Amino acid sequence: MLITGAYFISSALFLFGLRDITHPNTARRGTSLAALGMLIAVVGTLLHQDIVRYEWIIAGLLMGTIIGIPMGLKIPMTKMPERIALSHSFGGIAIALVGVVEYYRHASGLTSVQMGTIGFEVFFGAVTFTGSLMAFGKLQELLPGRPITFPKQNIITVGSIILAISLIFFLIVSPASTNVFNLLLILSFVLGVLVVLPIGGADMPVVICLLNSYAGLAASASGFALNNMVLIICGALDGGSGFILALLMCKAMNRSFSNVLFGAFGQIVSAPTTGTAPSEKPTIRSGTPEEVAKIFKAAKSVIVIPGYGMAVAQAQHTVRELASILEKNGATVKYAIHPVAGRMPGHMNVLLAEADIPYDQLIDMDDINPEFPHTDIALVIGANDVVNPAAKTDVSSPIYGMPILDVESSKLVVVLKRSMNPGFAGIDNALFIQPNTMMVFGDAKQTLLKITTALGAA
Repeated sequence: MLITGAYFISSALFLFGLRDITHPNTARRGTSLAALGMLIAVVGTLLHQDIVRYEWIIAGLLMGTIIGIPMGLKIPMTKMPERIALSHSFGGIAIALVGVVEYYRHASGLTSVQMGTIGFEVFFGAVTFTGSLMAFGKLQELLPGRPITFPKQNIITVGSIILAISLIFFLIVSPASTNVFNLLLILSFVLGVLVVLPIGGADMPVVICLLNSYAGLAASASGFALNNMVLIICGALDGGSGFILALLMCKAMNRSFSNVLFGAFGQIVSAPTTGTAPSEKPTIRSGTPEEVAKIFKAAKSVIVIPGYGMAVAQAQHTVRELASILEKNGATVKYAIHPVAGRMPGHMNVLLAEADIPYDQLIDMDDINPEFPHTDIALVIGANDVVNPAAKTDVSSPIYGMPILDVESSKLVVVLKRSMNPGFAGIDNALFIQPNTMMVFGDAKQTLLKITTALGAA
């Protein structure tokens, strides 16, 4: 009864936590409730009568604590996408190993239902593990961000998925077939690689959400295999929320969900060649921080577009200082947030909230886009693909069809960037050569400090 009560309280805390994290004013409380729920679930599990020795459990808790606390404290917000992908891989391999252990402990006496849950647990856990490692590699740029494909890739991937499901059903009929189980495990690991490698770097936010869903489904299947209520509930919540978020990200990226499931989306389509070279190189208009400060002095409306470059430069606090000066000068300042800016949903929201920027100034893409034509200055800080007009005009672009922030329609666009290098999608940005665009090259934080100093002294 004590364990059941602990699981019930944990499940309730997970539900309340999930509800609270849907709004910024209660998100911190929601995170705390969910963490407390997990603590109660772990303590309740440690009271289980089937545990006869605690040495390895304590060793695992200590090892996880030693690794987890430094990762949580030291990894900067700029690396959160990679950190989350890595966490998914840890969760995936843990769940897969639980399934492997349960199978080899009870293979001869497993019922059809038990074998089915273990089969799907191992399948989703292994796919999550290797798929998350591939996502981590692409985000960390250890692997090419471009889609990696090979001949007959889609056919092989879909065929492998069908084969894996067939192996699970075979094991349901004949659980003692250890060779078939081993083949399923190996095939599942390979499938994680096959599904993620063909996906372009610009689409990684969708992949992260989908892998989150896979991890939840694996955990829920593990709960059925272990007859653990809290795992079933927690896994279902994780799988369901991850699936919904993946759908929302597909909409934000204008991607077909079927393409996400079967991979090979985001692949660059070669543009038709005309055989003629451009008559002249495009003109790039660049300026200095002091020149930008003079322009800002007369501005009445400014929209800031934060991106991954702002995160890398840790410039969010400097952005807040600049905004304060602009507001004192009578300008209105808003922040345009693209759903996948920073390579992860909500990345920019968290960074700006860290700098105490009022949440009501953070405007979603659909709401802010109509305001750009009436805006004096659009300040782009390290954003690239989410402001690239090629998404609307170039059918050969890997981001074609992706909804973007319409910054090019502003009266003036000021872009802070280190160089003209392309963004994560690996393509040039037509915004940078627009006649109403001024490029300011350098570290975003240092550039903003210079602009702020010059503006304050003006």
